[in-house]
Amino acid sequence: MGGKWKVLIIHFLLEDKKRFGELANCLGRISPKTLSQQLRELEEDGIILRKDFAEIPPKVEYSISTLGETLSPILHAMADWGGALEKRLKTTKRTLRTSSE
Repeated sequence: MGGKWKVLIIHFLLEDKKRFGELANCLGRISPKTLSQQLRELEEDGIILRKDFAEIPPKVEYSISTLGETLSPILHAMADWGGALEKRLKTTKRTLRTSSE
């Protein structure tokens, strides 16, 4: 599952279904072309679902699939690891600053 944005897309869709613009706002600096490509690939892989509504203007919602939900424990483990690493790095920097003073 390559792609810089895919983990974040999955993260936000695990929270709740989202429309294209909502995902773009959540992600910040992502081009519409890149977001479309990443969403298409995740849909092709069965990680997310795309629902088209027969409305004008057209409405599309993205949600996490059952397969995508299986990634939740992995993403939580990665977040926990990142938090522990951040705490460790802060402690190490604090220790280095204290010992150099």
